Amino acid sequence: MDALVAMLMHKRAQTDFSSSRRLAPPQLSVIISTYNRCSGLEPAMRSVLAQQAPNTPPFELIVVDNNSSDATAAVVERFARDDDRVRYVFESRQGLSHARNAGIDAARASLVAFTDDDVRADPDWVGAIVRAFSTHPDIDMVGGRVLPIWPALPPAWLTRRHWAPLALVDYGEQAFTITADQPKCLVGANLACRRALFDTVGVFATDFQRVKDGIGSLEDHEFMLRLWRAGRKALYDPRLTIRAEIQPNRLEPTYHRRWHRGHGHFHALLHSPEMERTRVGTLFDVPAHLYRQAVGDALGWVGAFATGRSARAFDHEMRLRFFAGFLTTRGSEFLKRRLTPREPRSRTPRITGPRQLSSELTSARVARSRR
Repeated sequence: MDALVAMLMHKRAQTDFSSSRRLAPPQLSVIISTYNRCSGLEPAMRSVLAQQAPNTPPFELIVVDNNSSDATAAVVERFARDDDRVRYVFESRQGLSHARNAGIDAARASLVAFTDDDVRADPDWVGAIVRAFSTHPDIDMVGGRVLPIWPALPPAWLTRRHWAPLALVDYGEQAFTITADQPKCLVGANLACRRALFDTVGVFATDFQRVKDGIGSLEDHEFMLRLWRAGRKALYDPRLTIRAEIQPNRLEPTYHRRWHRGHGHFHALLHSPEMERTRVGTLFDVPAHLYRQAVGDALGWVGAFATGRSARAFDHEMRLRFFAGFLTTRGSEFLKRRLTPREPRSRTPRITGPRQLSSELTSARVARSRR
């Protein structure tokens, strides 16, 4: 039964719901990856399709259904029957990177953009992406602002210092280049790449991806690390603006505590050079500077809590949550290596040169003749 369902879904994934009318070749492929968010997906798709700027370049919208069990397929089908730009892809392997990579495989344009299923794209979003690449031929990636649509007035502690768990970005009104020497993180909710970049640095890694409702993942950051290692450049362009609906639970401290612990876990898996660099060494494979920072944050939390500075105490607590996630993951890996029995080393034959081999054969003959 499972094999039959998989076969039917695979066939479904290869078939567009759209009609067969021919469109101009797209200059941009927009990819939305979604999992069980059909209610939010509809307005997100509508905002992308309702590009109203004059001379909007031709584009396609690829919705990747990452094994949803809700009405996602029906929502996409309804759009596709009225708009030939819409395409549906089903990806059964769970995870955001798997979904994005399936979208990349299906994309027909030389430029590929990514956004989320809970966003509202500005009316000139598509045009701004294409213009950014056109005016900056040396750029391989471009990203922009992700601004919040709050469900209610955010609590006082939820300042811009705590925007990372919400995947919000706003680096100001001026565009600038992002390189390994001038690093800034862009997020996949508002990100576009030249398709050729994937041939150079690869697609999104599945070891650091968000799966279902997991949080704190690093698929965007890890991808940018590979871009920088390859000597490529990105661009922050504020003209690329989207707005993200913030889910009510993300205004609660509990969500941020979970996110920072998950973020620490994924950083422990990443082994990024900036995190691993240490002058002293490691304990349980955790760099010494992280212990030093954790001690400082513990003392800082006690001081801030004792003096009633709750916002300051929350900052310290979030860094401690990160450390806890990092330490737990590294510590378990360390213990697993120590407790796993080592396989006995197999004796490998000594490799000898022609002269040595001849000498050893002669010695063996002499030894036999003396017996």
